[in-house]
Order: sequence, then structure tokens, then C-alpha cells
Amino acid sequence: MAKREKLKKSALKKSLRLFKYFSPYKGYFFSGLVFLMLSSAATLTFPYLLGGLLDKDTTAEINKLALVLLFIFLGNAIFSFLRIYLFEIVTQKGLALLREKTYSNLIKLPIQFFNSRRVGELNSRISADVSLLQTTFTTSIAEFLRQIFTIFGGIIMLSTISGKLTIFMLAVVPVIALIAYFFGKFIGKLSKQTQDIIADSNTVVEETLQGINVVKAFANEVFEIKRYKSSIEKIVKISLTNARFRGAFVSFIIFGLFGAIIGVIWFGLLLKESGEITQGDLLSFVIYTVFVGASFGGIADVYAQLVKATGATENLLDLIDEESENIDLNQTATINKISGKIEFKKIGFVYPNRPENDVLKDINLEINEGEKVAIVGQSGAGKSTIVSLLLRFYNVSSGSLVINNQNINDIDLTSLRESIAIVPQEVMLFGGTIKENILYGKPDASDNEVIEAAKNANAYEFILSFPEGFDTLVGERGVQLSGGQKQRVAIARAVLRNPKILILDEATSSLDSKSESLVQEALEKLMENRTSIIIAHRLSTIRNVDRIYVIENGSISEEGTYDFLIKNETGIFKKLVDLQNTN
Repeated sequence: MAKREKLKKSALKKSLRLFKYFSPYKGYFFSGLVFLMLSSAATLTFPYLLGGLLDKDTTAEINKLALVLLFIFLGNAIFSFLRIYLFEIVTQKGLALLREKTYSNLIKLPIQFFNSRRVGELNSRISADVSLLQTTFTTSIAEFLRQIFTIFGGIIMLSTISGKLTIFMLAVVPVIALIAYFFGKFIGKLSKQTQDIIADSNTVVEETLQGINVVKAFANEVFEIKRYKSSIEKIVKISLTNARFRGAFVSFIIFGLFGAIIGVIWFGLLLKESGEITQGDLLSFVIYTVFVGASFGGIADVYAQLVKATGATENLLDLIDEESENIDLNQTATINKISGKIEFKKIGFVYPNRPENDVLKDINLEINEGEKVAIVGQSGAGKSTIVSLLLRFYNVSSGSLVINNQNINDIDLTSLRESIAIVPQEVMLFGGTIKENILYGKPDASDNEVIEAAKNANAYEFILSFPEGFDTLVGERGVQLSGGQKQRVAIARAVLRNPKILILDEATSSLDSKSESLVQEALEKLMENRTSIIIAHRLSTIRNVDRIYVIENGSISEEGTYDFLIKNETGIFKKLVDLQNTN
């Protein structure tokens, strides 16, 4: 039990860090707090003045007090507006900083982090968790403070009317209000269970209808009917249980809360008969009792929302605390310092989550500036891992990776990656326009540069064939474009980047012959006068490269030109070529 309390305290302490994102707007917050107190005070004066109104004897006194009440309500309306608006300023500006910080750190996290997380989970952190915090800061905190102020202020006002009646009320009303809250929470859980079972029964129907061929092929109609009937019976059973408790809850509310108020009125009437309080005092006391009782019941619910917000805060701060890559978002990369000379010196690599599996073993290769080199091998041989190391998605486990006679770990990460462009097999386009996707290679490029890049990528003609031209929306992940069109947009993006090092990761393997011809022509232009690494699937496309490295089980088994390797009748490269020609 002690451990559990310690965890709660640490979570609360961690959550307090959140307030640094709101501290720049503390002036707005404290101003809102003042108006919250003024609004609550105005609300608490209402029962007192209403009771006094009942005790007035003359028309002039009644009119005067009624006018005071009207002005208090007007003031309360103004205070409430200012409180809500000021808290909204604090919330929106503070959460904007928090969103920016969370996303900024998230996007700088290393690739291995994303390999172990689901995109939906990360998206939920920024959307659902921040939305929960928005509710907390705009409503829950203010409501919690208001309830506290109402409870203590209400009890003070009650005690000034009648000490005896206050003691009687506090012995009954708050207890019943809290019981009603926990009773209601229990019914809420039952309702959720009912919804879960209904969802399960719907799943039975969905699965059965989707697999109707299997059901009929195995003559399992009777089995499925029984399965559905069983789930329906569960629904009926828990629904009736839920109905019994809901009925008991309503009965409790009617008897308990209303009974408590009646008890207060009864005891108050006795005090009135003895001359200890007036009729107006009794009315004021009853209204204050309702205020205090509602606040006791409501504060537990608000507290539960604050606990949820603490959990959401922990999730967000965990993301912010993750160690990110060393990327300076305000830095101008020094691209010219990096040339295209690459050396892999006795490179070994294992993935951090699979240390027992050697992915690369003693890799030695050298690529001179301006050379075209191909890396081939069967799936899982380690080809794509070499690319990941070059982009520093991962650090080498042993050996050294050198670019331009400089260890890759000593090169600024932004400078390194801005010196490299990759055209992958599966092109990822963003859901904007064609122009926006090309500009991703160089966001500050001019329109003429974009057009020239599209021409060099053999993309200009098909782009102009669309009514919207470069402003054509590509759809989510580029679904509006064909495979060849997406590849040529990706090539235009790489052309615009004008990289020192170009990586082609099986860029034509999934295209038809016509598209492959256009893409291959664009790639040939792109590879001119730059260091190019080609991860090849179709071996016929690498006849003219300067050198081919054959990877097998994480090691280099063969190297040489296409003509040299094809002559080795027992070599792996020769077998791969023959296998493709046979297919």
C-alpha cells in the first residue's frame, strides 16, 4: 500500500512540471482566479439576499433588495464571462507550447523509438491526452476551486444563520451526496459492461456474415445461432442487473437527498417556531444546503477528472523526456563540407532489441566520390541495414563508418542527412499537392526550380496532364497517383535536393515495364556526377555501375563489376541473375 502512495506522489510531482508551460500566462490565470472568486461570492450572496427579501415588510425595501439582486446577477454574469475567457487564454496558449514541445521532441526521436511504438498510440498522446488537459484547465480546475469555495463559503454562511441547523445538515447531506456519487459511479461501470457485451454480440454477427462461406461450408449454422443466443442472454442478464441498481439509485436519490432536505426543513421549522430563525433565514439555509450538497457530490467527480489528467500529463512528459537525436532545429546545415566518399571499415551491427542476431558482420567497402555502386542479395541479407547506418538511423555496433575521411558520428546529423537523398521502393507522399511534395526536398526552392526538377524526373508531362497541374492533390499517401507517377515525384524531390549522396532502394522493383523505363531514365539523369548507392532487386538495371557488392548473411561474399561477377559460374550473383532470367 505504501508503494502505491509513493507512486501517486511521484506522479503528482511529475505533473507539476506541466505548469512551466503555463507560467508565462500566470497573470491571466490569477486574474481569472480573482473573477472566479468574485463569481462564487456573488452566487453565495444570492440565497442570503433572497431570504432577506422574504423577510421584508415594505414595498420600498422589497424593490430595493430586488434591484440589488439584479445588479449582483449582472456582476456575476460579467465575472463568469471574464473568468472563462481568461482561463481559456491560459489554456490555449499553454497547451500550444506543450503541443509544440511534445511534437518537436517526438519528431526528433530516433528510428528505434518509432519501431517499438504504434502510430495510433503516439497520435493519441498529442490529440486525446492534450484534449483531456484542455478540459482540465478550462473546466475541471476552475470547477474544483469553485466547489471548494462554495463548500467552505456555504458552510460559513450556514453557520451565521444557525449553528444548530448547520451541524444537523453536515451530519446528513454531505454523507448522502458522497454515497450518491459512488453509487452512480458503480452504475456507470455496469453500463459500460453492458455496452461491451453488446459490442461482443455485434462482433459475432460481423464475423459470421463476413465468413458466411466458411460457416456454410462447415455446416455450422446451428453453432453460430447458439453462440449468438448465448451472447444475447448475457446482455439480458446484465441489463436486468443494471436496471435493478438504477432503480435502487433513483429510489435512493428520491428518498435520501430529498429526505435530507426535508429533514433540514423540518428541523429548521422547529427552530423557527422557537424563534431562533426567521422564515427568510430558513429559505436561505435550504438553498445553501442544496449548494453545499451539490458541491460535495460534484467535487468527487471533478477530482476523478483531475486524476485522469495526471495520467495524461505523465504520458506527455514521458514523450518529452525521451532522449532525442542531436538536431538543432534553428541550424543551417553546412552541406558543402560533406563529399560523397564513403568507407565502411569492419562494420558490425546488431539491432538493440535483438542483440543475439548479427545483422552485419565485418563489412568492408569503399565508395569513391561520384561512383555508382550496387548492393545486391536476397531478402534479409542486410542491404537496407547498410542504408540505415549511412543515414544514422542506427549507430554501428563495431567498426567505423567514414564519410570524407571523417567518422560519421562526428558529422552534424542535419548536415549529414541534408547531403543524402533517398528514392525508396515504397514512396511516401504527403496528402498535399504535387508541388508541395516536390518542395519537401528543398522547401525554399523557387517555382522554376520545381519545374526544372519535374522535367529532369520525367514527371513534367504527366503533371501538366492534370487539370490542376502542380496544384493537383495527391491524396493520402499519394493514392491519386500511379506507382510510376509517385516514383517520378519522389525523384523530382531528390533532384531538387541536389544531394552529394544518392540512395536508390529498389526504386523500380514494383513498376510495370513502361513506368520502369521512364523512371530508370530519370534515375540515370539523377545519378550523374554524384555518389550513388543502388539497392537492386532487378539485376538487369545495374549493368553499368562501377562496382557491385553481394551481401549474404550479413557479410560481403562477392564484389566486382557486372561483367566480372556474371562469369563466376558458381557465384551467388550468377545464381541470382539466372534465377531472375528463369522467372
